[in-house]
Amino acid sequence: MDSRKLTIILLAVATYVVTAGVAYGVFSKTGGSGKTGSPVPATSTSTGVKFDQGLPKTEACPLNGVYYSAQQKKWWEAHRPLGVMIENHVESRPQSGLSLADVVYEAVAEGGITRFLTVFYCQDANPIGPVRSARTYFIDFISEYGDSPLYVHVGGANTPGPADALGQLEDYGWAAHNDMNQFSIGFPTFWRDCCRQTGKEVATEHTMYSTTTKLWDFAKKDRELTNVDEKGTVWNTKFVSYSFKDDAALADRPASQAIHVEFWKGYGEFFVDWNYNKTSNDYSRNNGGVSHIDKDTGKQLTAKNIVMLFMTERSANDGYEGNLHLLYGTKGTGKAFIFMDGKQVIGKWKKDSRTARTLLFDAAGNPIKFDRGQTWFQILPTEAIVTVK
Repeated sequence: MDSRKLTIILLAVATYVVTAGVAYGVFSKTGGSGKTGSPVPATSTSTGVKFDQGLPKTEACPLNGVYYSAQQKKWWEAHRPLGVMIENHVESRPQSGLSLADVVYEAVAEGGITRFLTVFYCQDANPIGPVRSARTYFIDFISEYGDSPLYVHVGGANTPGPADALGQLEDYGWAAHNDMNQFSIGFPTFWRDCCRQTGKEVATEHTMYSTTTKLWDFAKKDRELTNVDEKGTVWNTKFVSYSFKDDAALADRPASQAIHVEFWKGYGEFFVDWNYNKTSNDYSRNNGGVSHIDKDTGKQLTAKNIVMLFMTERSANDGYEGNLHLLYGTKGTGKAFIFMDGKQVIGKWKKDSRTARTLLFDAAGNPIKFDRGQTWFQILPTEAIVTVK
């Protein structure tokens, strides 16, 4: 055998030994699964970020308590909470993205018409909308989500006075930073779709959409806001997570529970009914007497926890047409109704400042522990009608 052939053989043997050794090392460390210890990257598609649902669910989301994979945790830890204003005018229904929010806040925006602040962090939603304008009390709630949470809206109340949401965003140092006003961003992060939600043409104000991926990407590239800000400050240094628990055992759940909510008397299109499902241990939502559907899933909206915060409601008296701008007493203490596991807890809420967490306690003063899943807050005037059967 000549030296050239011998060299080739020796190189082949050496290559085999090295690659076999590496393969054995990987195989032995993963228990034969072929998966490495580091989370594999999520897949970005035209319909949003996709995660491998076959991976073990070991990581709890700090906003909703649900267990997701290490892959999904790696994804959410790269950004900060995102609060998006979504409207609830009849022409805006069915909306997109509500079912994928970790937390939802609902309150009257004006004229008895409710609006939603949807908070996203651990789940991706594509698309979301229709996106609508800012109100001061919704800013108070998104302010609870750590340092410089992203706040998404299309304009907002700006009449000088106590309801001047846009002026307050300037005062808080949010403008052109974590405030993501569509007026200053535009296409392709936002776009209009005149026919998407109803299949027929509607007024322009009911047509603005975006996606969580586009919004987080814009925040990263244009505002230098990921999980850290431009100074390297982590968003959740002072964030207070709620406590979570496992669902009540099936034998401990009641057969049914029906909750009826009237924000303003006589505004039936915005009345809400929550109906308890014993098997799934959640509540299905009706709005205006019909099932409230997510446009993209085609399924009725559900929530694991319903929290009603009773607050003083008054007109801003700021000179705005019809005196439509409202104010809620978001700071201080008040009565709270908490519904989960098919049962009602009558307790109280407490919020010390704009940036302080809204804390919830039962009648004995014990902190509330929520079921793992979406929590839906309803901000109600003290005279709102709530009936429970």
